[in-house]
Amino acid sequence: MTSTYERFIEKWRTIHNLREVQELVDWDQQVMMPPLGTEQKGFQQAALAGVVHSMLTDPEMGELIEELSLRGDLDLYQRANLREAKREWEKETKIPARLVEERARAVALAQGSWLEARKNNDFSAFAPFLEKVVAITREMAEAVGGGNPYDVLIDDFEPGMTENVLKEVFSTLKGRLVELNDKIKGGSHPPTQEPVTRFFPRERQEALCVFLAKEMGYDFNAGRLDVSAHPFTSGTGRDVRITTRYDERFLNTALFGVMHEVGHALYEQGLDPDRYRDPSGQACSLGIHESQSRLWENLIGRSRAFWVHYYPELKRFFPGVLDDVDLDTFYGAINVSRPSLIRVEADEATYNLHIIMRFEIESDLMAGRLKVGDLPAAWNAKSRELLGIEPEEDANGVLQDVHWSAGLIGYFPTYALGNLFSAQFMEAARRDLPDIEERLEKGDLISLRKWLGENIHFYGRLYLAEDLCEKVTGKKPSGDALMSSLEGKYSEIYGF
Repeated sequence: MTSTYERFIEKWRTIHNLREVQELVDWDQQVMMPPLGTEQKGFQQAALAGVVHSMLTDPEMGELIEELSLRGDLDLYQRANLREAKREWEKETKIPARLVEERARAVALAQGSWLEARKNNDFSAFAPFLEKVVAITREMAEAVGGGNPYDVLIDDFEPGMTENVLKEVFSTLKGRLVELNDKIKGGSHPPTQEPVTRFFPRERQEALCVFLAKEMGYDFNAGRLDVSAHPFTSGTGRDVRITTRYDERFLNTALFGVMHEVGHALYEQGLDPDRYRDPSGQACSLGIHESQSRLWENLIGRSRAFWVHYYPELKRFFPGVLDDVDLDTFYGAINVSRPSLIRVEADEATYNLHIIMRFEIESDLMAGRLKVGDLPAAWNAKSRELLGIEPEEDANGVLQDVHWSAGLIGYFPTYALGNLFSAQFMEAARRDLPDIEERLEKGDLISLRKWLGENIHFYGRLYLAEDLCEKVTGKKPSGDALMSSLEGKYSEIYGF
């Protein structure tokens, strides 16, 4: 007879399989779907969401969790599986099935509307769809309970994190970032961004991105690279897909976009193949996930050591384009810091201000202090306050991100947390691999990937994010490593 634990794992792995199908339907909508397919995708997503919800809230699942909770013979992995399953089960059983299906339909329609609204710079056309998503999302969070709906949403992406903790962390970080950006503005020898704004043919960018993805260790036999309106990573295990977008007049868009998404993909491809479908075998949190993408994009991809080896390779992909640009000039060009409207193209020194802006807006939105119709004005005001610039059109402002149309309210703070984690992880990697700079200068990226795999990827969700950070680095999460990295790098480049 199948044991209680085996039955429990069997049911959860089936749920994971169905969630992978949900991801595939979402990938298809963003990458391959014909323009008229939006409503049909909504029905598909609603049907899948209903099935997954019914499996999660099946009384048998509750009975299995209750029985296993009384057992004293579970090992470390089994206890972690039970912990994660119980956390999600307790949330899902409080949410009515009708809300789950309504949300899936609303999100599919909102994403289609967002694409058109962004293309046409028409927030008013998108607003009714977003209002529906926000209302359903708030209702679901209130059904879970706990007092603060935004806490419930944040916990979906960063278990254990709360709005108040983020406010405290971001308040300190914001002050230090503003001070750093003031120093950068007064630097004695600011670099020029001109070299990366030359003409870089798309087909050569595509070839470069495939080359670098392979160099980083991305397995194309278990993934693929496509184009979407907003870059993202989808899938787990042996089917992990990434997307990017190309700008022939700005190399950074695809170059660092792909390095970012490959960082996410390496995490998914590096999960324990025997456990990745288990509750605790999946990625630890969105903050830890983001730490992997930001580490590769910024701490490696924008490092001088990386380009000692790869700058000649880049020039090979674009014959004649950068012949008059030496390594130091190129290094400065990819690290120019100036306020920008677009989050995914922001530099390291300003990026977290984009996140803090979105966090503050989400906080007001979920608390009812801000209405959907007021979002463009609120966005522009926050952009002016934190970045000193204001978008002239909503396509480059409130409409630039896919997250709200996808119902991912509470997701944005994990980007900033990822930056904090990434700097601490890089410090630990340098401790364990003291010759890492020399390795990077020789084009050895696999040593770092192996270190990340052994110390972070393989564990999955065995530990909570804060505990994993302390296990790997010996320190609790803080902004100290990040600010030390930023201040050291920009003082050298800008001369302050």
